[in-house]
Amino acid sequence: MIDIFRRYDLINILWLAILLFILRAGHVFFAPDIIHLQITEPVILTFFPQVAKMTFAPQVSMLLAGLVVLAQAVLVNYLINFYNLLGRPSFLPALMYVVLSGLFTPFLTLSVPLLCNFIVIWILFKLFELYKTEDSRSLAYDMGMLVALGSLIYLPFTYLILAVWFGFIIFRPFDWREWVGSLIGYGTIYFFVAVVYYLTDRLPMLHQIWSPLGSTFQAPQLLDKYDLLLIIPVLIILVLGTFKLQENFFKSYVLIRKAFQLLFFMVILTGVSFYVRPQFGLDHFLLCAVPVAIFFAYYFLYANMRWMYESLFFLLIASIIYFQFNNF
Repeated sequence: MIDIFRRYDLINILWLAILLFILRAGHVFFAPDIIHLQITEPVILTFFPQVAKMTFAPQVSMLLAGLVVLAQAVLVNYLINFYNLLGRPSFLPALMYVVLSGLFTPFLTLSVPLLCNFIVIWILFKLFELYKTEDSRSLAYDMGMLVALGSLIYLPFTYLILAVWFGFIIFRPFDWREWVGSLIGYGTIYFFVAVVYYLTDRLPMLHQIWSPLGSTFQAPQLLDKYDLLLIIPVLIILVLGTFKLQENFFKSYVLIRKAFQLLFFMVILTGVSFYVRPQFGLDHFLLCAVPVAIFFAYYFLYANMRWMYESLFFLLIASIIYFQFNNF
């Protein structure tokens, strides 16, 4: 299967849809009767209280999540090929994103972190554009606004402003106006929020939007022993991908080297920000899916021993399906 997706062929979108169905079909038998779209951010709850009451049948929630994942997979694939981050075009980034977005059963239904991945992809487009643009101040402003928009629906997204700043460090010579521009962009969105709060006599409650950022950090305790078994092939692929990237690191274009440094930082950043909204559980780690999928794609594109990379991929797929059909 890996060799099929190594080729840049549009028919692979059909294979992606088929794989997406296979990876999610088993959960229908064990999903709860009603699935809530979990919303916790006060801005959304204040002005759109009906959103907090949205419920879906499991089939509907999984269908919507599947359509979202397929669209995001195509966008991730376009992003990587547009900037040639893997050295040659393929459909591997889309394949890896589809697989990772089905890794755990909480990933299979519609959730706010999954929707936020659209903004993650949008921000990555603008971050990679920093490498070649002459005037990046407008990009900085736009990225600040995107981070703010993401934080309105899922507060841990706020920490991606640090990823934007890290992008300034590795892609651009220092220019304080870029850093300030990103903050102004972030502040622009919340300025309008503050105006609405003022007009509705809620201005004293504005600070409550960011108060969870000061919560005590607690390590996530989300994985049981069966989830840990599922993590094993993921860690093996990540380690092998890291070695493969290190092997080719100084042979790669500057943009590729800088891009993977940024993606590594984003994985750490999005993982650590879990403490802000621990009630989302494993759903939160969908924010890591985009950068991790790109690391996976790099390994599977440049791996040489076919029996090994095909076996690893089969093990990962088989593990996902097995744990969906076994309700321990």
